Amino acid sequence: MPAEPPTVQQQAVPLHDERPVHPPEAVHPEEAAPAAPLHPAAAVHPEEAAPAAPLHHEEAVHPEGSAEFHAHAYDPHTELHPEAGHHDAGHHEYVEHGYAEHGYADNAAYAGHHEDEAHHVYDDADVYPPAEHHEHHADEPGHPLMAGASSVGVAPAKSKKVRRRRRWLALLLTLAVFVTALVVGAQFLKPLLGADTIADYPGPGAGEVNVSVEPGEGTRSVATKLQDQKVVANADTFLRELTASGGTIAPGQFQFRQEMKNSDAVAVLLGKGEGKVMYFALSAGLRIGESLQAISQGSGIPVAELKALSDSPAQFGLPEKAKNLEGYLAPGEHRFPVGTPAKEILQKLVTVTTDELKAQGVTDPAKQYDVVTVASIVQAEGGQAEYGDVAGAIYNRLKPNNTETAGLIQSDATVTYGLGIKSFHIDEAQKADKSNPYNTYANQGLPVGPIGSPGKNAIDAAAKPKANEYMYWVTINLDTKETKFSKTLAEHNVYVEQYNTWCAANAGRCT
Repeated sequence: MPAEPPTVQQQAVPLHDERPVHPPEAVHPEEAAPAAPLHPAAAVHPEEAAPAAPLHHEEAVHPEGSAEFHAHAYDPHTELHPEAGHHDAGHHEYVEHGYAEHGYADNAAYAGHHEDEAHHVYDDADVYPPAEHHEHHADEPGHPLMAGASSVGVAPAKSKKVRRRRRWLALLLTLAVFVTALVVGAQFLKPLLGADTIADYPGPGAGEVNVSVEPGEGTRSVATKLQDQKVVANADTFLRELTASGGTIAPGQFQFRQEMKNSDAVAVLLGKGEGKVMYFALSAGLRIGESLQAISQGSGIPVAELKALSDSPAQFGLPEKAKNLEGYLAPGEHRFPVGTPAKEILQKLVTVTTDELKAQGVTDPAKQYDVVTVASIVQAEGGQAEYGDVAGAIYNRLKPNNTETAGLIQSDATVTYGLGIKSFHIDEAQKADKSNPYNTYANQGLPVGPIGSPGKNAIDAAAKPKANEYMYWVTINLDTKETKFSKTLAEHNVYVEQYNTWCAANAGRCT
């Protein structure tokens, strides 16, 4: 039941926290005691107000029973401003026990419940219990304060529009982050998914790329080779083009350009273009018969046709003492268009060798022949790291004033060449056979011609030998090609024993 209503001079008493407190009814201004204006930010001190009659928690004060209460707590001619209100302990308790606990936080419910009593339309903002004390200022419009009384303070909540804007902003930010993550992730995934790979090059391409197709090699392997070497843009689209052509790939060497159209690359593989080539590789040190055989296998030209041309070396610019093209068929990988004549192929190989001799300052054909002969011995006798010293030792032996070896080169490789065999050992009878024109144990000076095809490094060493005083050399390890040099026969024999020791430890290698 309601307690005795407070007088105008008294503060509003705290409300009971167990019963709902209804918003006060509007009170006519004439019925309310005149309100004494307060200085801005001035709070009413408890000493100046009549002491409020305390209520017990068992009781609830019903504000509707007191007009005086309405005069102090609510002004019907002033719209309730959400930020207005001066709070002291008593009023704070009012809000806690009245508004917060009894569910009057929403002014919409508040207005609906007292529509007939208050006859007041509230703002759209929600009203919540105050979180902190606020002070009224006398200069705030529409917020008069009454003398000896304090108004009930309420703290504003965020408006619905503000909350909606914040929710939309949060949603937009989340979407922006998500879209950004998708865009960035796509950039990383594109190479993995092949999105950056184009289907075909516009062609016609440029440069030169040689690709070998091995017997039995599948089309997928070939297509991958072509893509890896940038001949075609995409192995899959190339395979579709190849399949659509209905053709099959034959083994061989093919010459392409980089960045070709798929259709053009297919034409090369199927022999419909100019890309299919004849290919062969010559190793350094091969003898003339071995070289001609390799050329025949790669080009399809019969060995007999090649040998007939080789046995007439003058037509290739060699001097009269040359019996064939031995020593002049340049080592390396060679490619020629299909149908290239045999003579043209051999001429190209000879030209590679003579061009290297000219680059080293050897221009006379007769002198070139001698240098190629020395180079062929250097190629057969030493390791690549020792080519210069081997060439220097050979020229030392050829000097007229040489008394150590009396002008004899004494190369096992030359003797075995003349015998038509390949071996690391020759006996004393073979060394003494002067009928062998390549026997440098029995015949002074250079052999009658080269004993194989020297490579570029051997030719360079023979053209410009390293100056030294060595007369002997021996390779003591056939795997590493380590070669030992000496000035005297006694020192040389020590190294020969090292070679024999290696041969004993590596059975079957020194035959």
